[in-house]
Amino acid sequence: MPTYDVYADDPGAPLWQVPATGAARFNWEYDDGRERLLALYQKGKDKQWDGQRRIDWDLEVDPYDPLGTPEDAMALYGTPYWDRMSERERGDLRRHYASWQFSQFLHGEQGAMICAARIVESVPDMDAKFYSATQTMDEARHAEIYGRFLHEKVGMVYPINDNLQALLGDTLRDSRWDMPYLGMQVLIEGLALAAFGMIRDTTTKPLPRQILAYVMQDEARHVAFGRMALRDYYQQLTDTELREREEFVIEGCYLMRDRLRGVEVLENFGVPKAEAEELSERSEFLQLFRKLLFSRIVPCVKDIGLWGERLQRAYVDMGVLEMGDHNLDLLMNQDEEIAERLDAERFAREERERVAEVTDAVRAGAAGD
Repeated sequence: MPTYDVYADDPGAPLWQVPATGAARFNWEYDDGRERLLALYQKGKDKQWDGQRRIDWDLEVDPYDPLGTPEDAMALYGTPYWDRMSERERGDLRRHYASWQFSQFLHGEQGAMICAARIVESVPDMDAKFYSATQTMDEARHAEIYGRFLHEKVGMVYPINDNLQALLGDTLRDSRWDMPYLGMQVLIEGLALAAFGMIRDTTTKPLPRQILAYVMQDEARHVAFGRMALRDYYQQLTDTELREREEFVIEGCYLMRDRLRGVEVLENFGVPKAEAEELSERSEFLQLFRKLLFSRIVPCVKDIGLWGERLQRAYVDMGVLEMGDHNLDLLMNQDEEIAERLDAERFAREERERVAEVTDAVRAGAAGD
């Protein structure tokens, strides 16, 4: 079924064209590179996987509760709107929220794929071009998987959120080669990782948990790539150039924070936009969710060398400055371990099923004799 047939709202024109700027850079040195980045490139090659096979698509999903979303996680809970809703309408609200969340993941992954391709084109270093090529494939796989989940299991897609689209546009229009790193690898992917992790760790549904865990295993490498490349490059920049990047980070963080309201969902349930914004802002769950979403961005921004006074003030205003001291490597290692544990559990289950089949066959044969 064409995606346009399952959009909850009109997404507008089928193509969004962002004018490309900046130079494509070739490098004739093929045998020189940073050991850490080449090791990450090797890991990127080793860790490629097939979303059709690694994920168990036979797992059933209730489209009216795709994620096992608790009632108090929805902004309408405890309001007169909620009290007037039937159980089926509340299920429909869960469906819309899940669709909205995973649709933003889907659109973000397409943006990540395009940004990774832009990095291959524009970055001057061959080792970074090599790694970005593996990341482009990763992001294509993620977009494929999220698209399949939305089409086959939820049956509904939401258009890209205005704030996410604005940040993607700003990232892609900038002619400086490091900006796709900063906009995508640090801001959009850092925020997405935190959102993926919160849902992965709270959902009661096995299929979305598999999807998120395996995607996060890839994304941990992508963030590591951005950190390596930008940390090296930003050590060479002037104070003025660093402040320009910090301004971009500040604006991007506010945009990403404000994208998280899900106001579009509430409007589809008859809530006026102004009231929907107010209800979302009052939601305790959203406030916690929003704060945790910066757990991956703030330490990464600090690590790459963007930590000026104005940026710190912005993080104080957002209530996330203390996250600059979080151990990003520990979080990434946990992402790897969770994905590997899911694989081990699935392989063990499949092995038990094979042993049971053989045992039953042997018993059947013995009974026949």
